[in-house]
Amino acid sequence: MTARYNQSLEEVIRTLQTNIEQGLTTEEAQRRLEEQGPNALEQAKKTPMFLRFLLQFKDALTIVLLLAAVISIVIDPHEWIDSLIIVIVVVLNAILGIVQESKAEKSLEALNQMSAPKATVIRDGKKTRIDSREIVVGDILLLEAGDSVASDARLIEVHNLKVDESALTGESVPVTKEVKELEEVPLGDRVNMVFASCNITYGRGVAVVTTTGMDNEVGKIATLLMSTKNELTPLQIKLDQIGKTIGILALVVCIIVFAMEVLSGMGILEAFKTAVALAVAAIPEGLATVVTIILALSVTKMVKQNAIVRKLPAVETLGSTSVVCSDKTGTLTQNKMTVIKVYHPDTGVVRLENSDDPEVIKMLNYFTLCSDGDIVVKDGKEEAIGDPTETTLVKASLLKGYTKSDLYKEYARKEELAFDSDRKMMTVFYRYHDRLISITKGGLDVILARCDTIPNKEEILQANEHMANDALRVLAVAIREWESMPKLEPTIVEDHMTFIGMVGMIDPPRAEAKEAVSLAKRAGIRTIMITGDHKLTATAIAKDLGILEEGQLAMSGSELQNLSDEEFSEKIEQYSVYARVSPQDKVRIVKAWQSQGKVVAMTGDGVNDSPALKSADIGCAMGITGTEVAKGAAALILTDDNFATIIASIKEGRGIYDNIRKCVQFLLASNMGEVFTIFTASIVSLLTPLNLGVPLLPIHLLWVNLITDSLPAFALGTEEAESTVMERKPREKEESFFAGGLLSTIVWQGIMIGSLTLIAYIYGNSIDHNVGMTMAFLTLSTAQLVHAFNVKSHHSILNKSLFSNRYLWGAFLVGSLLQILLISVPVLSNIFKLVPLTVTQFAICILLSLSTVVICESVKRINRK
Repeated sequence: MTARYNQSLEEVIRTLQTNIEQGLTTEEAQRRLEEQGPNALEQAKKTPMFLRFLLQFKDALTIVLLLAAVISIVIDPHEWIDSLIIVIVVVLNAILGIVQESKAEKSLEALNQMSAPKATVIRDGKKTRIDSREIVVGDILLLEAGDSVASDARLIEVHNLKVDESALTGESVPVTKEVKELEEVPLGDRVNMVFASCNITYGRGVAVVTTTGMDNEVGKIATLLMSTKNELTPLQIKLDQIGKTIGILALVVCIIVFAMEVLSGMGILEAFKTAVALAVAAIPEGLATVVTIILALSVTKMVKQNAIVRKLPAVETLGSTSVVCSDKTGTLTQNKMTVIKVYHPDTGVVRLENSDDPEVIKMLNYFTLCSDGDIVVKDGKEEAIGDPTETTLVKASLLKGYTKSDLYKEYARKEELAFDSDRKMMTVFYRYHDRLISITKGGLDVILARCDTIPNKEEILQANEHMANDALRVLAVAIREWESMPKLEPTIVEDHMTFIGMVGMIDPPRAEAKEAVSLAKRAGIRTIMITGDHKLTATAIAKDLGILEEGQLAMSGSELQNLSDEEFSEKIEQYSVYARVSPQDKVRIVKAWQSQGKVVAMTGDGVNDSPALKSADIGCAMGITGTEVAKGAAALILTDDNFATIIASIKEGRGIYDNIRKCVQFLLASNMGEVFTIFTASIVSLLTPLNLGVPLLPIHLLWVNLITDSLPAFALGTEEAESTVMERKPREKEESFFAGGLLSTIVWQGIMIGSLTLIAYIYGNSIDHNVGMTMAFLTLSTAQLVHAFNVKSHHSILNKSLFSNRYLWGAFLVGSLLQILLISVPVLSNIFKLVPLTVTQFAICILLSLSTVVICESVKRINRK
């Protein structure tokens, strides 16, 4: 679609084949509607629920389990209980997965909801109100304050028209629109255009529609959203890799054991039962469920900390974040202009809060009087009415104790000359006691040019430069006294004035953002500012927050567009600030950091942020100021719009990752112990005259994996994050889940548990096979319950920390009680093929289980030395 902002108005009208006065005819509009389609955004195709449910069964572990269950029941239908339990476990895991995925992406739906439902156009020469879906290219739009723009359009006529484009461009100040033809400029500088889903805040205008639907700027964002794939989080990738590895190993070992059992003289049916038992032992059935529940519990905890997680694994991803790309407006700043500094000839440049000089206050009141905005109090809350710049000036007077209504008791408003973009000034006449005065506000250059009385021009210019260096937007005010009301012509009214002073305003940083950036820096996390605002303003804010440090640079969107992706990736480390950027630029920035192996979090609140929110490893949307589009594209929503909440979430994420590693260590060590027990028994039976048989049945292993293991694993997931968690560097994106010796720890701890279980089994099997199975079952389950305490900390547990997790103690007591019930209650013991034990046999099992503490404490002591 050809850009229209850089064409002459005559060329635009001729190309679009429309008429400024008459608009389109009804017949022509209908024809174009049929040809172009409705002025609406395309909907993303959703995966059917049934297909999403089936996709839950594609996991390697799930496939191995289902195969074992099916083959088992085909070979021996009498052994249906084991198969039924396996199927129930698999189906429950699938249901849990589908529930977590049921929050389908609503980004495009939210984009549609943002579109103005009605619009005013000229059709057949008449003003007509139509559904915005029926708008076509060439329609003449009539725009008024309060309207939401229905479609992108080139302006034909403006009357003090201002448009809030912050949701689309990130620009915090409403844009003053003009009709003039432009050169090639970025989206934020196209002042002769209005864009769909932006709001008219002031004045009125007429425009010709240039694009509709997906061709609009907001439609391009929708296209980006549809073309951006949902990437798996690092945790999902790692757990998927673990699952596939375990599944392949389980199949290989099962085949080997089956062959060994057959070679040792065991019947094919019994050998297959051993292989199935080994498959069940090797596969940590509860792993996915435990991790999901740990994340769910963490999500509940994070809600209390003002963070809503839309996708469970996202909280872990945030914990591994190494780069935070943050939008400026409304995220790092307050999204409200504020007068920071003032200049009066009597005082010089001073901060507003430090000046109570009567002349300064009088100057602020002049600014307030020369404005149409106001601040009123409703239900105890201040509410700004009118243009944000004007309400900012009213607020400055309010801080000094003057409301607009107070001033109107002394100043009687008479006439005004409204602001326009050519004059860049506004003038209001007041009767003040027996005097008639005019108050004029505007840009410093135009005000000075019209003043006869200027106290110290050189000092004023230096003050202006001082404020400009702080990226403050400067407005000046001047007055003139009159004998009688003059003719209301700018050349007459706005001349021969007396300069009074000026103010500098900016959208200030959030108070808590500076500390949050500092905390992130100590945690090894780089904060990057991305904004649609001007480079000078962005740089000043970034320096104030500590984002832009010595040796780091800022880049504009136009500079970025001149770099290839390869050049940009090479230079990415140099830049901490990006200004005047487009939605596509934001995605490029995110992807460039990702190409360097970084885990990238993107924060934002506007429509313009949504593609980058979705492209990032984790998107964080603002809950208060955030658009529904941004929330729909994000994985995390900050309900207090507080940048500091991101840092708290990162700490929580790091703690959760530690807890998940503990859970995986605990569960896989337990499974390793089970595999070692059965595998070793098979080798002993094959290589020696001693026929040990099967130490544990599939039903025993399923019980241990789903009940005995899962309860302590859940409890380990509630461990509080260590106090030093934010003092270490972020994990590398490609870092193995088993880094830091985790795999070797799992192996030796698995052999430890397996060896203790095998000792108990051999002892009991010498008395009776059922006694041996019961002793193996009790030793295995109790050893794992005890071992959970060893895993809770890398340090010794023989101190106060032993009692710090009440959930772990609860899991230990419940697990122990269940084991005793299984052995003691005849109905249950018959199902599980267990027998009562003597006191001696029971004591041996308990002592063997407790020995895991002695062994682990000894290893920890050796490691410390």
